Amino acid sequence: MKLADSHNEKRFEFGKNWSNFLKNLSEEQIENAKKDLKDWLGDIKGMTFLDAGSGSGIHSLAARMLGAKVYSFDYDPQSVACTKELKNRFFPNDPDWKIEQGNVLDQSYMENLGEFDIVYSWGVLHHTGDMWKALEYITIPLKEEGKLYIAIYNTQVYWTKYWTFVKRTYNSNVVMRYFWTIFYIVFNTTKGAIKDLLMLKNPLTRYKEYKKNRGMSIYYDLIDWIGGYPFETAKPEDIFDFYKKKGYILEKLYTANGGIACNEFLFIKEE
Repeated sequence: MKLADSHNEKRFEFGKNWSNFLKNLSEEQIENAKKDLKDWLGDIKGMTFLDAGSGSGIHSLAARMLGAKVYSFDYDPQSVACTKELKNRFFPNDPDWKIEQGNVLDQSYMENLGEFDIVYSWGVLHHTGDMWKALEYITIPLKEEGKLYIAIYNTQVYWTKYWTFVKRTYNSNVVMRYFWTIFYIVFNTTKGAIKDLLMLKNPLTRYKEYKKNRGMSIYYDLIDWIGGYPFETAKPEDIFDFYKKKGYILEKLYTANGGIACNEFLFIKEE
């Protein structure tokens, strides 16, 4: 199995942050993950579910709780460890949930996975270093009439270039890592405090609520964002056209409304 780095520059280690997320994982967050899958995919009981880039493992866990047979993989060994930790907590020794390290850019690896009713990859493929190849290879294990659910960062004319620069330089050396971290801690804290004070709110409340809702503290979520590299984006129409040419039907779409957040797509593979 080929796990060679697909990008010449340094990449962010997402698994370190996911381990902090799991320390504060709540029942509410698990239920929200289950709701997200049900809203997009409907009843998945008895279906085969591939989680490509499982990260913390929370959506693999949600899929298993909803009755799917789950296969999880991630490029980052620490993310693999996080997913395994969740399995050990909730489904120890379960033969219907398999977890391993793998690379979506390795064509032979993807070809040897087998076939799945659902292929799921949320916020992952734009961090591979070769997004369009990843978008192509992610369909290899999808069954005929199977469902492909992906989320890709939205392209913005100026902000995409800016955030690419921030993320690349953050990962380039220790000095820039400290610079961007301190800069955005000061900037975000000041901006948030001013906003809260103008609205007659306690500035400390946002930090308590944020951790409750997101699982990670604002600090670790900030690091996850500014450090997330490789980093690529696409307009919704570009993703739509890419899969339309391959014979896929768009069943559902959520757009970031011009922001830098993820656009979400649910495609159906035609016979």
